Amino acid sequence: MADAKITLEQVLHVAKLARLRLSDDEARQMQQQLDAILGYMAGLDELDVSDVPPTLHSIPMDAPLRPDVPVRCSDRAETLAQAPESEAGGFAVPLVLEVDS
Repeated sequence: MADAKITLEQVLHVAKLARLRLSDDEARQMQQQLDAILGYMAGLDELDVSDVPPTLHSIPMDAPLRPDVPVRCSDRAETLAQAPESEAGGFAVPLVLEVDS
């Protein structure tokens, strides 16, 4: 592989970091596949995109939101009546952190 974008040693190093055990054939195949990907990316680097505006999506997309319409919320007394315990107008829950007074 003349002019390879990634060496077999680099592939084996990354495989070791990822805790992958590759056979010799798998490592060579991985090198070829990664080299093809890196070659494709290098081709993209050569494109002039100076006139292309930045976008979030490759196609126009609408993100419709639901209408912001106020609705009645639950009544506090009604909600607290369903709780196992309430205290001082809120839910009573077990102490999680101890606080020095």
